[in-house]
Amino acid sequence: MAPERTAAFAPGRVNLIGEHTDYNGGLALPFAIAEGVTVSGVALDQADHDSERIDVLALDLGEHDSFPLAQPTPASGWRAFVRGVAAELSAEGAQLRGARLEISGDVPRGAGLSSSAAMEVALSLALLDLAGTFADGRAGALDRLALARLCSRVENEWVGAQTGMLDQLASLYGAPDQAVLIDFRSLHVEAVPLVLDGWRLAVLDSGEAHANASSGYNERRAECARACELLGLDSLRDADVQQIGRLPSPLRERALHVFEECERVRVAALALRAGDLQAIGPLLNASHRSLRDLYEISSPAVEDAVARMRAAGAAGARVVGVGFGGSVLGLFAPGIDVPDGAREVHPGPGAHLLASRDG
Repeated sequence: MAPERTAAFAPGRVNLIGEHTDYNGGLALPFAIAEGVTVSGVALDQADHDSERIDVLALDLGEHDSFPLAQPTPASGWRAFVRGVAAELSAEGAQLRGARLEISGDVPRGAGLSSSAAMEVALSLALLDLAGTFADGRAGALDRLALARLCSRVENEWVGAQTGMLDQLASLYGAPDQAVLIDFRSLHVEAVPLVLDGWRLAVLDSGEAHANASSGYNERRAECARACELLGLDSLRDADVQQIGRLPSPLRERALHVFEECERVRVAALALRAGDLQAIGPLLNASHRSLRDLYEISSPAVEDAVARMRAAGAAGARVVGVGFGGSVLGLFAPGIDVPDGAREVHPGPGAHLLASRDG
């Protein structure tokens, strides 16, 4: 029996290492964080003549939207995510019910912590629960990979950001004290221990917000696609150094970043399995140099944030997420305090239902 009320939570994520590798068939090592997005919902009374609709309130913004379930139309901003999720779930055969939804969150928007993917995933869980998908009150039986694909389509086709699936997979597969090793060629997902044991991970907002759809992200993705076309490859994951060296600039630099970043992910996963947090610092620094110099997604505000992290004693620091603003991740050894304004982050649980009940 479908519940009358529900609440679902989906976390944001921090990508420890492996940036801009997802849409190139490469490797990444993100982890879910404690902060995220909560969507609560109440099914509309079926006796109401206008019950086949979604009414939604974005509590943090004080903004509202309402649209018919039968044919959601395109919208902009946060409304595009809600309408896209409803439309894509229906297209997949979900028998959605009209509902009144409220969205709230504590993951900063535009800070590179994937607030958008958290909202997509939480919306999906809440709407599916009200449809009776989780009859046992648990989300464990959900095909998480299929849901990640669906949420990625929402970003691509409804929002206009040609993102990969890293954010959604991290939100869906995250777990306490674990990172998620993702192979984007096979879509194999593997848990890797991330036991901090006195070490600290912290993010510092550069103060410069980014917007995936309007930033240079789509341009970088197009450059990588062009590099594959020139090399006759399906993915930059298949390129070698000799092939990369024959590419024109800036395609050569983009491809070299992907090649080297995938290797850094492999080394980082081995270090985490061995409990060697000390080895992660130099990898973060090398990743940032590559993202700044080869992929060119940094900015003066980001560089200032990296410098603040390192001045505070970070063993390593780098820009995270899309770049062109957003946040910087720093790793701090035991006994070293994170700088003022930084937010300490911990590997937390993946997306799950908070409540599901009748009445």
